[in-house]
Amino acid sequence: MEPLIRDYGAGAVAVIILFESFGVPLPGETLLVFASVLAGRGELSLPTLMVGAWAGAVAGDNVGYLIGRYGGRALVLRFGAAIGLDAARLATVEAAFARWGPVTVAGARFVAVLRQLNGIVAGTLGMEWPRFLVFNAIGAALWVGAWMTLGYVAGEHADALLGTARRFWPAFAITVAVVVLVGGAVWWRRRTG
Repeated sequence: MEPLIRDYGAGAVAVIILFESFGVPLPGETLLVFASVLAGRGELSLPTLMVGAWAGAVAGDNVGYLIGRYGGRALVLRFGAAIGLDAARLATVEAAFARWGPVTVAGARFVAVLRQLNGIVAGTLGMEWPRFLVFNAIGAALWVGAWMTLGYVAGEHADALLGTARRFWPAFAITVAVVVLVGGAVWWRRRTG
Protein backbone atom coordinates (compact mmCIF):
# COMPACT_ATOMS: atom_id res chain seq x y z
CA MET A 1 0.00 0.00 0.00
CA GLU A 2 3.02 2.28 0.28
CA PRO A 3 2.77 3.63 -3.30
CA LEU A 4 -0.92 4.43 -2.80
CA ILE A 5 -0.24 6.35 0.39
CA ARG A 6 2.72 8.23 -1.07
CA ASP A 7 0.86 9.11 -4.29
CA TYR A 8 -2.66 9.80 -2.99
CA GLY A 9 -2.11 10.63 0.68
CA ALA A 10 -5.23 11.29 2.72
CA GLY A 11 -7.54 10.21 -0.12
CA ALA A 12 -6.05 6.73 -0.18
CA VAL A 13 -6.12 6.52 3.61
CA ALA A 14 -9.79 7.56 3.67
CA VAL A 15 -10.83 4.97 1.06
CA ILE A 16 -8.85 2.11 2.61
CA ILE A 17 -10.18 2.88 6.11
CA LEU A 18 -13.70 3.17 4.68
CA PHE A 19 -13.52 -0.37 3.28
CA GLU A 20 -11.88 -1.73 6.42
CA SER A 21 -14.60 -0.14 8.56
CA PHE A 22 -17.44 -2.11 7.02
CA GLY A 23 -15.78 -5.47 7.08
CA VAL A 24 -13.18 -5.79 4.34
CA PRO A 25 -10.09 -7.31 6.00
CA LEU A 26 -7.50 -4.56 5.57
CA PRO A 27 -4.73 -3.43 7.95
CA GLY A 28 -6.29 -0.33 9.54
CA GLU A 29 -3.87 0.38 12.37
CA THR A 30 -0.84 -0.44 10.25
CA LEU A 31 -2.05 1.96 7.60
CA LEU A 32 -2.61 4.76 10.12
CA VAL A 33 0.81 4.28 11.67
CA PHE A 34 2.59 4.10 8.30
CA ALA A 35 0.86 7.20 6.93
CA SER A 36 1.54 9.17 10.09
CA VAL A 37 5.21 8.10 10.11
CA LEU A 38 5.42 9.71 6.66
CA ALA A 39 3.79 12.80 8.15
CA GLY A 40 6.34 12.77 10.98
CA ARG A 41 9.07 12.83 8.35
CA GLY A 42 7.41 15.81 6.68
CA GLU A 43 6.26 13.90 3.58
CA LEU A 44 2.51 14.23 4.22
CA SER A 45 0.23 16.55 6.20
CA LEU A 46 -0.82 15.03 9.54
CA PRO A 47 -4.04 17.09 9.96
CA THR A 48 -5.16 16.17 6.43
CA LEU A 49 -4.40 12.49 7.07
CA MET A 50 -6.30 12.56 10.37
CA VAL A 51 -9.38 14.15 8.84
CA GLY A 52 -9.29 11.70 5.91
CA ALA A 53 -8.89 8.67 8.18
CA TRP A 54 -11.66 9.89 10.51
CA ALA A 55 -14.04 10.56 7.61
CA GLY A 56 -13.29 7.15 6.08
CA ALA A 57 -13.87 5.40 9.41
CA VAL A 58 -17.19 7.14 10.05
CA ALA A 59 -18.39 6.65 6.46
CA GLY A 60 -17.38 2.99 6.43
CA ASP A 61 -19.18 2.25 9.68
CA ASN A 62 -22.26 3.98 8.30
CA VAL A 63 -22.15 1.81 5.17
CA GLY A 64 -21.99 -1.18 7.51
CA TYR A 65 -24.89 0.25 9.53
CA LEU A 66 -27.01 0.52 6.37
CA ILE A 67 -26.12 -3.05 5.37
CA GLY A 68 -27.18 -4.31 8.78
CA ARG A 69 -30.25 -2.10 9.06
CA TYR A 70 -31.75 -2.82 5.66
CA GLY A 71 -30.26 -6.21 4.90
CA GLY A 72 -30.81 -7.62 8.34
CA ARG A 73 -29.36 -10.59 10.09
CA ALA A 74 -30.24 -13.02 7.27
CA LEU A 75 -28.24 -11.05 4.70
CA VAL A 76 -25.31 -10.72 7.10
CA LEU A 77 -25.28 -14.46 7.78
CA ARG A 78 -25.68 -15.35 4.10
CA PHE A 79 -22.81 -13.20 2.81
CA GLY A 80 -20.85 -12.54 5.99
CA ALA A 81 -18.42 -15.40 5.40
CA ALA A 82 -16.84 -13.33 2.61
CA ILE A 83 -15.58 -10.90 5.26
CA GLY A 84 -15.01 -13.44 8.04
CA LEU A 85 -18.39 -13.00 9.70
CA ASP A 86 -19.92 -16.34 10.60
CA ALA A 87 -22.82 -17.02 12.98
CA ALA A 88 -20.53 -17.57 15.99
CA ARG A 89 -18.61 -14.33 15.45
CA LEU A 90 -21.84 -12.38 14.92
CA ALA A 91 -23.25 -13.82 18.15
CA THR A 92 -20.13 -12.74 20.06
CA VAL A 93 -20.35 -9.20 18.73
CA GLU A 94 -24.11 -9.04 19.36
CA ALA A 95 -23.54 -10.08 22.98
CA ALA A 96 -21.06 -7.22 23.42
CA PHE A 97 -23.57 -4.77 21.95
CA ALA A 98 -26.40 -6.08 24.11
CA ARG A 99 -24.30 -5.65 27.24
CA TRP A 100 -22.58 -2.33 26.60
CA GLY A 101 -24.69 -0.55 23.92
CA PRO A 102 -23.32 2.77 22.62
CA VAL A 103 -20.07 2.39 24.56
CA THR A 104 -19.38 -0.66 22.38
CA VAL A 105 -19.73 1.50 19.28
CA ALA A 106 -17.09 3.95 20.54
CA GLY A 107 -14.76 1.31 21.97
CA ALA A 108 -15.14 -1.13 19.09
CA ARG A 109 -12.59 0.83 17.08
CA PHE A 110 -9.83 -0.55 19.29
CA VAL A 111 -10.79 -4.24 18.93
CA ALA A 112 -10.07 -5.87 15.56
CA VAL A 113 -13.22 -7.98 15.11
CA LEU A 114 -15.56 -5.41 16.64
CA ARG A 115 -14.12 -2.61 14.50
CA GLN A 116 -14.97 -4.32 11.23
CA LEU A 117 -18.45 -5.41 12.35
CA ASN A 118 -19.40 -2.38 14.41
CA GLY A 119 -21.79 -0.74 11.97
CA ILE A 120 -23.22 -3.97 10.60
CA VAL A 121 -24.18 -5.23 14.04
CA ALA A 122 -25.52 -1.86 15.21
CA GLY A 123 -27.74 -1.72 12.13
CA THR A 124 -28.83 -5.34 12.48
CA LEU A 125 -29.78 -4.79 16.12
CA GLY A 126 -31.75 -1.65 15.22
CA MET A 127 -29.72 0.94 17.16
CA GLU A 128 -31.05 4.43 16.44
CA TRP A 129 -28.92 6.00 13.71
CA PRO A 130 -28.28 9.40 15.40
CA ARG A 131 -27.04 7.66 18.54
CA PHE A 132 -24.87 5.33 16.46
CA LEU A 133 -23.46 8.25 14.48
CA VAL A 134 -22.41 10.21 17.59
CA PHE A 135 -20.69 7.32 19.34
CA ASN A 136 -19.16 6.11 16.08
CA ALA A 137 -17.68 9.56 15.38
CA ILE A 138 -16.25 9.74 18.92
CA GLY A 139 -14.73 6.26 18.67
CA ALA A 140 -13.25 7.00 15.24
CA ALA A 141 -11.69 10.25 16.48
CA LEU A 142 -10.09 8.49 19.46
CA TRP A 143 -8.83 5.60 17.32
CA VAL A 144 -7.40 7.79 14.57
CA GLY A 145 -5.90 10.19 17.11
CA ALA A 146 -4.20 7.45 19.12
CA TRP A 147 -2.66 5.51 16.23
CA MET A 148 -1.67 8.52 14.17
CA THR A 149 -0.08 10.28 17.13
CA LEU A 150 1.97 7.15 17.81
CA GLY A 151 3.08 6.96 14.16
CA TYR A 152 3.80 10.66 13.94
CA VAL A 153 6.04 10.60 17.01
CA ALA A 154 7.79 7.50 15.66
CA GLY A 155 8.31 9.26 12.32
CA GLU A 156 9.75 12.35 13.97
CA HIS A 157 12.21 10.23 15.94
CA ALA A 158 12.83 7.47 13.40
CA ASP A 159 16.61 7.87 13.35
CA ALA A 160 16.90 7.71 17.14
CA LEU A 161 14.52 4.73 17.32
CA LEU A 162 16.44 2.85 14.64
CA GLY A 163 19.74 3.54 16.42
CA THR A 164 18.32 2.21 19.68
CA ALA A 165 16.88 -0.84 17.91
CA ARG A 166 20.26 -1.62 16.33
CA ARG A 167 22.03 -1.29 19.67
CA PHE A 168 19.60 -3.62 21.50
CA TRP A 169 18.93 -6.01 18.61
CA PRO A 170 21.00 -8.92 20.03
CA ALA A 171 19.21 -8.73 23.40
CA PHE A 172 15.83 -8.53 21.68
CA ALA A 173 16.62 -11.52 19.45
CA ILE A 174 17.76 -13.61 22.43
CA THR A 175 14.61 -12.67 24.39
CA VAL A 176 12.34 -13.64 21.50
CA ALA A 177 14.21 -16.93 21.04
CA VAL A 178 13.84 -17.79 24.75
CA VAL A 179 10.13 -16.91 24.74
CA VAL A 180 9.54 -19.05 21.64
CA LEU A 181 11.49 -21.98 23.10
CA VAL A 182 9.70 -21.82 26.47
CA GLY A 183 6.33 -21.42 24.75
CA GLY A 184 7.07 -24.37 22.48
CA ALA A 185 8.14 -26.51 25.44
CA VAL A 186 4.96 -25.66 27.37
CA TRP A 187 2.80 -26.36 24.34
CA TRP A 188 4.59 -29.68 23.71
CA ARG A 189 4.25 -30.73 27.33
CA ARG A 190 0.51 -29.97 27.39
CA ARG A 191 0.00 -31.81 24.13
CA THR A 192 1.91 -34.95 25.16
CA GLY A 193 1.27 -34.96 28.87
